[in-house]
Amino acid sequence: MGLYNHSPKSSIMRTALRGCAIGLATLAALCLNSSGSELIADCTRIRAGVPDANLHEGTPETLVAPGFRLELLAQGTDLLENPSGPIVSFGFLNDKAQTKTEPDENTYLVLDHNPGGPSAGYDYGRHFLFQGHENGGNLAFVTRINLDVVNPDHRITLLTPVGKDGLTHYTRVDGSTYNPFSKTLLFSQENGAAGGVFELSTEWDAATGAAAGIRDLYGSFGQGGYEGIHPDDRGNVYIVEDAGGARVNGAANPNSFVYRFVPTVASDLSQGKLQALQVSIKGTPLTFVPIDSTHPTGDIYSDNQLLLHTLGTSWPVKWVTVHDTAVDGTAPFNANALAKKAGATPFKRPENGQFQPGSKFQSFFFCNTGDTDANPGKDASLVSRGTWGSIMRLDLDKTRDAGTLSTVFLSDADHASFDNVAFASHDVLLLTEDRGDGLHDQLNKLDSIWAIDVSKRPTSAPARLVALGRDRFAAGVEDNEPTGLHYSDGDSTIKGLLGARELRCNEAMLFFTQQHGENNVYRVIGRGDNDDDRGEDRK
Repeated sequence: MGLYNHSPKSSIMRTALRGCAIGLATLAALCLNSSGSELIADCTRIRAGVPDANLHEGTPETLVAPGFRLELLAQGTDLLENPSGPIVSFGFLNDKAQTKTEPDENTYLVLDHNPGGPSAGYDYGRHFLFQGHENGGNLAFVTRINLDVVNPDHRITLLTPVGKDGLTHYTRVDGSTYNPFSKTLLFSQENGAAGGVFELSTEWDAATGAAAGIRDLYGSFGQGGYEGIHPDDRGNVYIVEDAGGARVNGAANPNSFVYRFVPTVASDLSQGKLQALQVSIKGTPLTFVPIDSTHPTGDIYSDNQLLLHTLGTSWPVKWVTVHDTAVDGTAPFNANALAKKAGATPFKRPENGQFQPGSKFQSFFFCNTGDTDANPGKDASLVSRGTWGSIMRLDLDKTRDAGTLSTVFLSDADHASFDNVAFASHDVLLLTEDRGDGLHDQLNKLDSIWAIDVSKRPTSAPARLVALGRDRFAAGVEDNEPTGLHYSDGDSTIKGLLGARELRCNEAMLFFTQQHGENNVYRVIGRGDNDDDRGEDRK
């Protein structure tokens, strides 16, 4: 029988109350230190960021800004409590290649009850960190780190075991979120026309030996290279697609879309409309331009791309319907192809986004990764068109059916290839880089995690919170990548949706994963948090 201490001093809640999970930059005062449950008036912030990225050499240690440290929550070699087929450990498949499972986006939830698990009668606690694993071959899966559990036999639970054919039939699971309207976790698959979204309950189903309510949503959300996924307070779900386009001289043609799914009934995501964002430049919609004999460089060098990426400008937007289950039925469909047909606007790999806290879900920031290649970065005309990446701001009117889009940060070689994003306060946005092995080698630098004040015009220079290192399993094979950036207090209600409000730092926590290589998950801890006690063990 599992034992659960309901005192706020137990386990991870005690750790959270001891100190600020994250405080950021001379940019803004984000977090208050605390002692016990009493707040202290002084603020914790990055007084000096990490000055430089780690070089692309050897196995340098991951560095964090002075006053912060990393707490290891899960290691790739940690065994799962309920192995299934080759899915045996958190970070590696049990196959000849020891395939890396690639844990990606993290979602933190605090539940008011024990959701159950493989061991009947065991109390798995109330605090959980969920993640999808991005490996391919129909063996991607979902895990749950039980944060109140110390016993390694019950610490990490597999929620999607293999079927009778030895496969999960999920591939490249990337984004994740919790939707309080459907009361399900949503996971996106970044797998082109074979990708898509599936959902599952937080509850355990003893009859199936898996999470309850697992089902795909390919007939309503469609299939695409989906990554970031975020619900709003009306039950709409925003999805950011990463679908790389054909390249000319190293620069990719814009080929990815920003979507919104509007359910017919908020509690049921199997019915509704999938829409895509359309931007108009000087009164004309900016639409997909293929690379062909008529357009040998597609839209890569166009004036519209220059205008779209020009700081200080904004352009009108609206949503165009891509698919409607009431009209088109519920057979799976290619969302990217239909978005092009509907006249939506493609971007240069927008991988993730998030609503600005306190904006009433009317301001949505998303980042474009760009080309991840230093060669087009030597061309000033491509730099001004977002070859290094960018941060864009979508401001919707009260109807949320129209608004404006603006570029608020244009990346450069030192701040490039933004991937995951998370708001740490109303104005400070955290971003990870995903430069990839090629760009690491070209520039001789590894990835970083940045904090940037988006209230400034123009946006101020970012502060480096983390300079990622490279572990022994990644060196010489595949560099590490910071991913799964997630700042949350775990509130699973509608009022707790990310973006609904600025989070109280004595309750919220910041997580990220050092993907590839060892595949370890970390929590970033700020000043004043010296509590290493992980709470009572479960028996």
